[in-house]
Amino acid sequence: MSSNKKALSAVSLDELVPILDSISDAIFIDDAQGFTIWVNRASEELYKIKREDIIGKHVSFLESEGIFTPSVARIVMEEKKEVNIIHENRDGKRLLTTGIPIMDANHNMSKIITTTHDITELINLQNELESIQNTLHGLKDNEQYIFGDIVANSPSMYNVIQLTRRLSDIDSTVLITGESGVGKGVIAKLLHENGNRKDHPFVKVNCGAIPENLIESELFGYESGAFTGSRRAGKKGLFEVADKGTIFLDEISELPLNLQVKLLQVIQEREIKKVGGIDSIPIDVRIIAATNKDLHSLVQEGKFREDLYYRLNVVPISIPPLRERPEDIIPMIRKFLNKTNKKMKEHKEIDSKSIAILMKYPWPGNVRELENIIERLIITTKGNTIHPENLPSFIHQPENTEEEMLKIPAITSLKQALDHAEQEILAKALEKHKSTRAMAKALGVSQPTIVRKLQKYKIGDTK
Repeated sequence: MSSNKKALSAVSLDELVPILDSISDAIFIDDAQGFTIWVNRASEELYKIKREDIIGKHVSFLESEGIFTPSVARIVMEEKKEVNIIHENRDGKRLLTTGIPIMDANHNMSKIITTTHDITELINLQNELESIQNTLHGLKDNEQYIFGDIVANSPSMYNVIQLTRRLSDIDSTVLITGESGVGKGVIAKLLHENGNRKDHPFVKVNCGAIPENLIESELFGYESGAFTGSRRAGKKGLFEVADKGTIFLDEISELPLNLQVKLLQVIQEREIKKVGGIDSIPIDVRIIAATNKDLHSLVQEGKFREDLYYRLNVVPISIPPLRERPEDIIPMIRKFLNKTNKKMKEHKEIDSKSIAILMKYPWPGNVRELENIIERLIITTKGNTIHPENLPSFIHQPENTEEEMLKIPAITSLKQALDHAEQEILAKALEKHKSTRAMAKALGVSQPTIVRKLQKYKIGDTK
């Protein structure tokens, strides 16, 4: 008898059980027919089971009860060889399970031993590292897509950013159009802050929020005694307040027709006349207007002056809705996560499945809705990671829930298992999507990351 066998024979069963129970990995021992012989204490904790309830149960029963999804022991019985897979338990933990067939002297399988290691924390660390790498590469590859408070990856927003940069240092009137929530106010502020008027006032006026009987006096001011209830000393209008700076007329389509005439005069003559006043007051302001309406259609309907429309529409900036630029959703999610985490002193992240669901939502409220949803999720999610079940019910879209289990060949390390899983995911994504950009969008990473990974594993033609 060899020294190793002598040493093992000296260890009694009573001594072996405490040793196996002290191991942090879950250990299952099944007979050749798939009936459970013994499990260690770590198995009870990981799978939320009791030893006495499991011993004697068949692997198919345990699989049907959802304890294993799938049963590695069953796969070992079918394939008669070592099997390694990464899967999840009922608590959503990511597990690396290895099943090993034990052969007798006649080379028949006598038992199956499976060991399971919880790799959730390791995968989270890997995802965090990947996120950092994506950020670094994104900064390198997409630096031109970052401008002030705007972070974008789409060509359409890149064009908006470039146009905004060019228009910042000139005084031409700008008309910004786009649906509610796309960021018209952000663009207007960037035009001001990056121009030669940045050290002077930026005055925002919501033309739809001021009562019609007050809007004239708010915009142009009034003289003493101009109307009942007015201040004795009169009041400066918002155009005067904005002198040397910028006035942003939001919802310009709501401006009454009689005031559209006065605004046209201000643009043409660069002077205003207060309500109840006689003298004209010269002003030096840049005018930026915005609307979510089709002003050209309003002109045809007689609801907006044609001459004012052409005066405002000197240089138009059209911001596309978020649903037409899905490439921008992920960088915006990251931006709003960082912003809200900092504001609320939190450290919450969002998993890839949740990002995939958010990518499919049409975002009728555009960027404003996305920012509000991220803030809501950080407030309402109890853990440190936002999962699909934390998302509001209206966000969820019908999905194909059938997922293929990643089957990993015999390995010698966890790194090999993760590499194999990543390689298989990339191969499947390449089959489904036509470009690396589409793959990146589907997998929630940057396009340069996809290219590097494909080159690393020599998948497809990445030359």
